[in-house]
Amino acid sequence: MADVLTVEGIQKLLPHRYPFLLVDRIVEYVPGKRAVGIKNVTVNEPFFQGHFPGRPLMPGVLIVEAMAQVGGVVVMQLPEAQGHLSVFAGIDKVRFRRQVTPGDQLILTATLVRLRMGRFGQVQGKAMVNGDLVAEGDLLFSLVD
Repeated sequence: MADVLTVEGIQKLLPHRYPFLLVDRIVEYVPGKRAVGIKNVTVNEPFFQGHFPGRPLMPGVLIVEAMAQVGGVVVMQLPEAQGHLSVFAGIDKVRFRRQVTPGDQLILTATLVRLRMGRFGQVQGKAMVNGDLVAEGDLLFSLVD
């Protein structure tokens, strides 16, 4: 198991930057296999201004994106990924179980399920808050030049 990745380490693996970098820290990872990340959800997030005024809820699509970014940390550790960009190729079986609101801490887990032809793959993602499942699903990716 490798050491924890701070936001600086994450930015060495992923091209995302504020306001779209949705992972604050990787607290556990096995390069090329699995990672666990944290997203501290604060009322200062720019999306809360419009989603929704008076009742701030983190958009489900951003929860999926946060899971995918943790998956990107896993994928970008693969030898096949060197010199490539990992992009969404599909999203399957995603289900939302609970709302995410300011003050929550998302625990995001991504596990590599498969890599085909060195270019296409699947990551299983889960998001938890206080031990409760928030969202889960299969995230498909493609490595592009």
